[in-house]
Amino acid sequence: MSVRRLAANQPDSFAFSAESLKQGKAWIARFPEGRQQSAVIPMLWIVQKQQGWVSEPAIRVVAEILGMPVIRVYEVATFYTMFMLEPVGSLALVQVCGTTPCMLRGANDLKAVCQRRFGDRDHMSPDGKVTWQEVECLGACSNAPMAAINDYYYEDLTPEIFEQILDEFIAGKPRAPGSVIGRQGSAPEGGSAVLQDASLFDGSAAKALKALPNAEPKTSGVTKEAAQ
Repeated sequence: MSVRRLAANQPDSFAFSAESLKQGKAWIARFPEGRQQSAVIPMLWIVQKQQGWVSEPAIRVVAEILGMPVIRVYEVATFYTMFMLEPVGSLALVQVCGTTPCMLRGANDLKAVCQRRFGDRDHMSPDGKVTWQEVECLGACSNAPMAAINDYYYEDLTPEIFEQILDEFIAGKPRAPGSVIGRQGSAPEGGSAVLQDASLFDGSAAKALKALPNAEPKTSGVTKEAAQ
């Protein structure tokens, strides 16, 4: 496991916006009295959505709201890699999956694109617009290779299409997420090759049941209790 530390340069303070605080209170209200500390992960996520990363002053604010020791919130923030511990690119956080299915389908080529365009991983590009990372499995293995950009998945990528998508994000015109070859979910490339007969779905092939499975036999108008 990699060592994760807070950024050396920290802001002087942090304060939740009115909308962020409203969301945080809604999360806290989901837990029973005395269990408010269970909201620590969603609270840190709200911090990250507001300022783009989790700063040390924000950790202190979350600890105060939840009545937790600061070190406990620090432990959560540094344990989960979903939390960014230093500022990220203003336009895009690019997370390229490098786990086996994606690696076998060309993830190394996608990482090479990021390295060439933005420099070393885990740091902002020189213009401050993009941060890229290699991450473990993001759960879209059958549509490999893939990358997450901000909150969205882009799947079935090639280096050329990946570059186009990055250009669009940088231009402020991100395309719709999903498979770039038009798959529906994880369907085979080119669409489904089985279960094509419409009668399988319109009910015409169904047969009426003579009796429900495992149903008790009827007693010709006499109740079970009376029969006994």
